[in-house]
Amino acid sequence: MQITNISEAKANLSYLIKKLQETDEPIIIGKAGEPVAILAPYRKDSTPRQLGGSWEGKVKISEDFYKADEEIAKSFYNSTLFPDK
Repeated sequence: MQITNISEAKANLSYLIKKLQETDEPIIIGKAGEPVAILAPYRKDSTPRQLGGSWEGKVKISEDFYKADEEIAKSFYNSTLFPDK
């Protein structure tokens, strides 16, 4: 694991990020010889969300949920949120 100080990290951030992408290994950033932060690669969580919890089985979404009432839609889109073009 690479260790670098704050001033080196500021001066070489692009290089450090490139190195992270190549090695996938975190870099420790130190100040006055003591570790203060870790620069680590971002890993996107691609696991699907699980529904459940205390609302499980208590909520039902109707089939016409996405259909907007015409009068409500007009008042919404003609409001100050969406000024005339």
